[in-house]
Amino acid sequence: MKNLTLPPAGQFLRDDVIRGGMDLMFFAHTRHLAHADRHLAAMGLGRAHHRVLYFVARKPNLAVGELLAILGVTKQSLGRVLKDLTDKGLLSSAPGDRDRRQRLLSLTGEGSALEHDLFDNLKQNMAQAYAQSGGAAVAGYWTVTQNLMGDDARALFASLVSFE
Repeated sequence: MKNLTLPPAGQFLRDDVIRGGMDLMFFAHTRHLAHADRHLAAMGLGRAHHRVLYFVARKPNLAVGELLAILGVTKQSLGRVLKDLTDKGLLSSAPGDRDRRQRLLSLTGEGSALEHDLFDNLKQNMAQAYAQSGGAAVAGYWTVTQNLMGDDARALFASLVSFE
């Protein structure tokens, strides 16, 4: 696939080029998640539910406090999402081993199957985009997005990612 437009060489800090980059992020994000959005909507769920499923799948027995930090949402808004997922039999919680007040989140078998189905489509989309773009572009994408997220989120990201 040929890129529709490219910014002028060496002029990436111009307002119109920065806006173009923001436009790219918006269109890529919404189109990338469209299949998952439709699948979840049919179940009465949305993107907030998907984020929880995704991160709990990434890190089983994830503490609610850590999930709050990752998502950057309020305890109240997360509570509603956790209740929905628990009521639908997709998520379970258990007290922490050392601190019984801590709540550790895990996906149920049904929740794991749903997250896997959603991820499989996203994985195919990312793999296709990576393959069409090439290694240098993928490395650039990782660099740009890590610099967009800032130090606090970069530390959370590092706690999730490990390559073997």
